[in-house]
This record gives sequence, C-alpha cells and structure tokens, in this order.
Amino acid sequence: MKIGIIGAGPIGTTLSNKLSENGHEVKIADVRSIERLKNKTFSGKAVDVEDVIVDIDMLILSIPTFVIPSIDRIIAQVAKEVIIVDTSNYYPFRDDKIEAIEKGEVESIWVSQQIGRDVVKAFNNLLAYTLANKGTHQDDKNRIAIAVSGNNIVEKEKVMHIVNEVGFDVVDNGDLNNSWRAQPGTPAYCTELTKEELKEALEKANKEKAPSLREKVIASFSPDFNHEDIVNLNRKIYNEK
Repeated sequence: MKIGIIGAGPIGTTLSNKLSENGHEVKIADVRSIERLKNKTFSGKAVDVEDVIVDIDMLILSIPTFVIPSIDRIIAQVAKEVIIVDTSNYYPFRDDKIEAIEKGEVESIWVSQQIGRDVVKAFNNLLAYTLANKGTHQDDKNRIAIAVSGNNIVEKEKVMHIVNEVGFDVVDNGDLNNSWRAQPGTPAYCTELTKEELKEALEKANKEKAPSLREKVIASFSPDFNHEDIVNLNRKIYNEK
C-alpha cells in the first residue's frame, strides 16, 4: 500500500518505521516545510506536504488537533478513494481551547468537519513508546490492542489490517460518534490493554468525567516518569469511579 503521513512527531515517525518494515511505500511530510524533517529519524521518503497526498492509498494525519484546520486546502486535493486516518488527541494546554470540543463535540467529528472528509480514528490510544516497542505476533495472548472507529466499514477494515500488521490486536469501536471512548480521560487511553480488556474499558468510558480525569493526569505528571510510570498513572486515574 502507498501511504502518506503528515506529521513527524513520535507517532508519525514510529508509524513510518513500522509501515516501511511491513513493505508499504511511505512518504512523510511536515506541515511547515520539508526542512523541518532534516533532524528527524523516520523511514520512507521526505516530501513537501503538497507531494505527500499524491498517488497514495492512505493518508495518516499525525499532527496536533489545533493544526488540523490549517490543512483543509491540502485535504481538498486528496483523491476521494484515499482513506484518511486521524491519530490526534485534544489537549487544551497545547491546542488552546476549541469551543466546539469543550462543549462536547466528539474530537474526530470536529476533525472531519474541519477537513471536509470523514476520517478513521486509529493509533491514538497508545503511547509512541508502546507503538514502537510493544507490538507482538497475533498469537500472543497478551497482545496489546488498539481501538479503531470510523463511519465507512470498508475503510475501517483496511485500517484494522494495518494495525494487525504492525503488531497489535484491534477492537472495532463503532462509528466516529463512538470514538470519544478511546480519547484522553477514558480507561482505554494509553493503558496498554489486551483486546478483551480494551472492550471492557471502552464500555466503562464516561464522557462527562473524561475532561476532568485528563486534567488530573496532566497535573500529576512528572518529567521524571518513565514509560511504565505513565501507563500506571493513566490506569490509576482513568479507572477512578
């Protein structure tokens, strides 16, 4: 498959490596300029953002939520048959407060509205370290799972196939209206769960409580935390009654 990635942060670069390892043809771009990629470590071809959307089957958006509206002109040029995957998560301290999301709009629906295209939500409920280092064979009974949400069943199935390829089980999280269940503040978010555990976590999610739990994790975070500390913090706070 030919895959373009917009965004060269931890998730975008990790996906470039994983997808290239599995034989996909990958291009990666930074929204600002190709020069921004010079000191980044990734796999695939570095291109301008205008070129990353040309001759591809799938486009992965791995950029902060507040940047999404600025790429609407780019997405308008993407072929209709291209699957668009959104990996973003909304954090007010970074993205500024987005009024519609603050009032309860589902993040991925807001993203779809900004770019004028439905997205498939995936790769957002794992930390970059987890994605890079904890993928396993599909026969592993303790395999970590990723939630995938989308309105188009065919597109969603293709994304699920990619998730399995890069080493993770998949839980179908329904359409985009349901995608909030794997966003920050919920038990499914960055807690490294197996398929059955993730299904339960998605069911337990509380939309009203999620923003306050998200902020509680941020307030409790320490720069001295290692990866396991972060996962354990998420598990503790996101599962509060």
